[in-house]
Amino acid sequence: MKTDKNRQISRRRFVQRTAAVGVAAGGFPYIARGALDNGPIKVGVVGCGGRGSGAMINCIDADKAVQITAVADVFADRIDGALEKLAKKGQSVPKDKQFLGFDAYEKLLETDVELVILATPPHFRPAQLAAAIAAGKHVFMEKPVAVDAPGIRSILESGEQAKSKNLGIVAGTQRRHQKPYVELMKRIGDGEIGEIVGGNAYWNQSQLWYRNRKDEWSQMEWMIRDWVNWSWLSGDHVVEQHVHNLDIINWAIGTHPVEVVAMGGRHRRVTGDQYDCFSADLTFPNGVHVHSMCRQINGCENNVSERVVGTKGTANWRGGTGRLNKVSVTGGRTAYEQEHVDLIASIRSGQPLNEAQNVAWATLTAIMIRESAYTGRKLEWNDFIKSNDRLGPSQYALGDVPEIARWGGNAPTPGRA
Repeated sequence: MKTDKNRQISRRRFVQRTAAVGVAAGGFPYIARGALDNGPIKVGVVGCGGRGSGAMINCIDADKAVQITAVADVFADRIDGALEKLAKKGQSVPKDKQFLGFDAYEKLLETDVELVILATPPHFRPAQLAAAIAAGKHVFMEKPVAVDAPGIRSILESGEQAKSKNLGIVAGTQRRHQKPYVELMKRIGDGEIGEIVGGNAYWNQSQLWYRNRKDEWSQMEWMIRDWVNWSWLSGDHVVEQHVHNLDIINWAIGTHPVEVVAMGGRHRRVTGDQYDCFSADLTFPNGVHVHSMCRQINGCENNVSERVVGTKGTANWRGGTGRLNKVSVTGGRTAYEQEHVDLIASIRSGQPLNEAQNVAWATLTAIMIRESAYTGRKLEWNDFIKSNDRLGPSQYALGDVPEIARWGGNAPTPGRA
């Protein structure tokens, strides 16, 4: 059995190692500059909506060698929108490399792209990552990476497959590449705040966007276009958005929680079947408790931040600034670009980054909060990760999808689920 001292050393090594990954990839820009003559980097984009096209532009801005050579989406207008943004960067994609449909990603992976951006709704991420790794592609995938435990197990397996093939995987948890986080995590790993004894994670903001159903949209099309409001597609906002903050807590502590108790509710959400707010108690090894809270309701006080308390001090992050005791850290390249810089630099160095486990742990932490709140039950990590409960339809087509309604089309009621 490990002693408390050994656990502390183990945690510090974990934090130091993961912080060092960001420094190694992002702190030596000569690696990227020195490799620009190696030829173009052919990149494919799967999911051409707002975040997909945004990640596409971030990738282009991160490295002059990036060329977008293929795109895929379920909807033609999403591809058209991405191509318009691409044209402003002086690039284009030939018609025969523009793929439509639920199987569009499979067609894209058959092309000669070397790096693929996965930015469809999170429900589809596990299957698409598995296919990308099987096809021998490096991957940038947006967070979160799944909406249920079977999806998480698939992500973890794909991460191991990527290691065996020396393929890179970087996730859209961009705080892992942001200067205030990387530098303070190294200080935490060096023991500057002592052993962590607690913390807080918040993402409280106003109502997020939504889409009202149009007459010409099938149920499936409406849900996909309105995806952030449906738990089978997004995981609920605690998974889709709060995963960022939870990832920081896991990173600082060096592991994931062992059990979760949560509550939440639906008050003013306009569409979908999700909650407006969640509050959770996360229990980590050694009895460390962290309070997690997220909310999407207009007219309330906003707070997006993380805080960890140690036996020798406190570290917190908010608004692009990190503070550890009396030390403040700001600045650095925009994290949305830095994550692509780091991925490409790591691939060129022959030691590609692999963030599959980190983002899978953070995503499952959020999923457990959701399910605890939905059901009113305490959940334990070692049991929940084995769950075979899968969200979403078994087949994908633009029509009605009655089988996805876990709660009869309404938000879940704790104690009755």
